[in-house]
Amino acid sequence: MRHPPGLKGFLLALALLLGLLLLSTGVGLLAYLLLEPHLALPGWTILVVALLVMVPGAVAVGRLFPWLTDWYYFLPALAFLLVFTLYPIGLTVYLAFTDYSGQRNNLPDRSTETAVVKQEGPRLLLEEPVAEALRCDPCQGEPVEVYAEGHRMRARIVEAKGAEILLDRAPPFKAEFVAKVNAFRFVGLKNFAFILSQANQALFPVFLWNVVFASSTVLLNALLGLILGLILNNKGLKLRNFYRTLLIVSWALPGVITVQVWVALLNYNFGAINRLLGVLGIYPIPWLNDPDWAKVAILLVNLWLGFPYMMTATLGALSTIPDELYEAAKVDGATPWQALWGITLPLLEKPMVPILLSSFAFNFNNFYIIYLLTAGGPAQEGRLATAQATDILISWAYKTAFSAEGQSAYGLGAAISLVIFAITVAISLVNFRVTGALREVK
Repeated sequence: MRHPPGLKGFLLALALLLGLLLLSTGVGLLAYLLLEPHLALPGWTILVVALLVMVPGAVAVGRLFPWLTDWYYFLPALAFLLVFTLYPIGLTVYLAFTDYSGQRNNLPDRSTETAVVKQEGPRLLLEEPVAEALRCDPCQGEPVEVYAEGHRMRARIVEAKGAEILLDRAPPFKAEFVAKVNAFRFVGLKNFAFILSQANQALFPVFLWNVVFASSTVLLNALLGLILGLILNNKGLKLRNFYRTLLIVSWALPGVITVQVWVALLNYNFGAINRLLGVLGIYPIPWLNDPDWAKVAILLVNLWLGFPYMMTATLGALSTIPDELYEAAKVDGATPWQALWGITLPLLEKPMVPILLSSFAFNFNNFYIIYLLTAGGPAQEGRLATAQATDILISWAYKTAFSAEGQSAYGLGAAISLVIFAITVAISLVNFRVTGALREVK
């Protein structure tokens, strides 16, 4: 059988490879779910069974479609795409509609662990009354975990009376203990309703600062980068290569280390900057302790980190402008300012617009500068604990998911992530429309 030509062949090969991967994973997951209650298998059993299915499956599919073997090199990349990209996206969307948290994490609550006194099939007699031991009322339908040494099994309570419970299936081993499972549930749009109900305390102020932060960063970095690029592009400037090397140092250093150094420099009591201000007779500035000054500090540190990129981009764009244009303008009597406004800036617009848009998109979700410099703080009155003065949307989502409700409020954090995704897409579409970035593509 010959390889189908063009896009049709690519899509067919992609569908067959995806089908093989999904079938193998499905068989591995099914085998795990069927055998785990009886054998207490580890989670990596799914991977082993999937590989045992995929290898002979690949051989069989290769015999049916001989041309497909040329595409098998694509299998590892496709598997990594499914596991590390598509699966996290799907899991985020799923969790956004659940109440997953530290209190509802689908794990057994060991504080409800109760010994089993007697067992008759699916009927278990506990040493304490069910309602008190498992802390449930009513207990019907509640998930529990039954376990003994080397064995464990999950089931649901069908009936509870006194100290006796009836499970929906009988444990295949002699049960020793029972514990209630803190199962999470599907809650529909409840998380999104909570986000909107707290909009004045979190969503609106965080979003406003997010836009100001990204816009101001791009504006300041682009302006300083443009000025330095124009200066360093002057061929008559002595030691200009030395200046270029010196100015690019802040970009070459690891950002994480640089931000930590700035945290020390901006310390209110011991920072070098406030010490210098004190020598000059100026009162120390609460760079990281005051909401407004913290925002200024973030913009200044991000300027230090980002202007070399804009300077380098400007120098690259300036190198594409022919010198003949400036010579002709000079012959016509144009001043340097007229050459700047009439030649340089118009010719820089086209190559710089995509760079500015990409910089805005990057800084809109620039998590590490916020988290490492201020951790979203300082605290501000009237705001949620996870959405403080300098938090942007992505840090708000992170702090909600990993700081609130037992440090695992993944349901609410996932819902915030979907809101961020929708806002980011909307802003990107507006940017593309206003700048005409997609006009040529169309």
